[in-house]
Amino acid sequence: MSTQRIIHMADLSAINSSLRSLGQDLDALHTQAHAIQSDVGATRSELARLEKAFMDFVAADLKAKELSLAETRQVKIRQELENRFGHYAEVRRQTTGILQAADISLVRQDTIRAASENLMLAAPGYWLAPALVALAAWLNDQQDLAQRALAEAIRRDDEKTSLLFSLVSRRAGRLSAAQQWMDRYLGMQNPMELDRQTVVLIDAIAGGVFGVETARICVARTNEWIEELAQRAGFVEAQRSQWIDALRSKTPNGDDSARYPHLQRFSPTWPALQDSLNATATHAAVTRHFQSVFSGDVRATAGLAADVDALLTKLVSHFDAEELPLRRDEALCKLIIDENGDRPAADRRFQLQDPALEHRISFTQLLTNAAMHPETSQASRATQRFATAQSRSWILEAHHDLTASIRQAIPTEVEVTLDAWQGSTRDGSNQVELETSLNAHVDTGLAQALAGVKLRFQHWAVLVLGVLLLVMTIGNVIGMVIAALMLLWVGMAYKNLEKTRETVRADFARQREQLQNALKACMAEVVEVRRDLAARDAQSAELTALLESITPEQFTLGGHDTTRRILAATA
Repeated sequence: MSTQRIIHMADLSAINSSLRSLGQDLDALHTQAHAIQSDVGATRSELARLEKAFMDFVAADLKAKELSLAETRQVKIRQELENRFGHYAEVRRQTTGILQAADISLVRQDTIRAASENLMLAAPGYWLAPALVALAAWLNDQQDLAQRALAEAIRRDDEKTSLLFSLVSRRAGRLSAAQQWMDRYLGMQNPMELDRQTVVLIDAIAGGVFGVETARICVARTNEWIEELAQRAGFVEAQRSQWIDALRSKTPNGDDSARYPHLQRFSPTWPALQDSLNATATHAAVTRHFQSVFSGDVRATAGLAADVDALLTKLVSHFDAEELPLRRDEALCKLIIDENGDRPAADRRFQLQDPALEHRISFTQLLTNAAMHPETSQASRATQRFATAQSRSWILEAHHDLTASIRQAIPTEVEVTLDAWQGSTRDGSNQVELETSLNAHVDTGLAQALAGVKLRFQHWAVLVLGVLLLVMTIGNVIGMVIAALMLLWVGMAYKNLEKTRETVRADFARQREQLQNALKACMAEVVEVRRDLAARDAQSAELTALLESITPEQFTLGGHDTTRRILAATA
């Protein structure tokens, strides 16, 4: 009677209801746990995307700051050039002004003399000021003043003064005096340490300014310089290295990640591929450069005076050593602006173009600068052609070496990393093999995940305790109920294992599809990038053919003499 009353008091209906509610709660908890797991995966992906977006923002911000700084710095440099050397501009303008005034006899000789003498006071220490005094005195037939002023100009800068008066004498039609001044200038030259203004001499030769005899002497002297340099140890290697750097200076700084987004995202080899894409694009860039050099005709202008005036302006405006440090800083700022603030790319280009801004260079370096960097070296198109013809064999050798090094640097294998799986391909031909390997990787992960879906230690512990409690409390309703609850909890956990397995299988099925799609996209891009590299590399043959087609006849100009002459010969 007592036992019945106890059982009645322990109304089991409420317990059953609680157990059902507990089971439902466990199902909900299980569902929520897998939802959280999915959310964690999505959060990781989103964090990776945000990290990339943040790094892109930082890089863009850095470029914007570098660009702004370069633009500001460029303005300051130009202001400093104006403040420190702006008074030279008036002296420089007077050079052709005096000659043109003397041509048309519209300015009194006393005015020309007074103007030139005032320049001595305005530009102390500047070599051009006494040179203009000597020029004015020469026009006024004041021999004593001309000699004294000329001596001072020579003391300040013998080379520039000699080249200046060689051009002035040629402008006046005094060929003998022009040749004497030219002999003086050439006699001072060391082919290993030429001043940058020597390009004006090459301009004069290539542009047909000098008479046939003077031009012949100058060309003979340049050939002697090349022979002298060629006898030095290591000359061939130095020339190759010099021209390889010059050709590399035309390498574009392209970004092809938009064309190959999957390789950029999933391939550790992408940086090397991007470098190879840019490197192989060098062939087309150099080809376009030389095509522009040799396209169209290069003719002398209608008058000798105009040609000489242009050379005089170039001589007095661009080659003063005092300005060179600021000109170098200005050139670097310009490259940073050209690269839209990409400082590392600008630094690389500057290092390759830097020889064009050296004060003293070898004759072969001068030819290289003239052929490849006419804006910096102040070379005319005629001089570019002359320099290219003289250097043709060196360019070809350097281009062959550069082509070989570019080809060698192209990655043989393209690695692909998807999740924790890694594979590699040469040209995408092993796609089936990689798909099989990726499937095996996913299968392994699935098997490991399914193997992890099992009762844990706490489940087995509760199961054992529940059985022991049930055995020990037979006849004790409360003990039996507690044991039943424990066993029911274990049973519900076991029941949920299959649901968990189904969820795991579905997750891995989605992952398999995503990874396979990414792999197929990578393989397609590998095929395309190989075609792109091959097409860019094939343009090296076009450049070789262009260089080999250069003939001396391309440099035959009608100068200001009645005779036509060959200005340059192939090396």
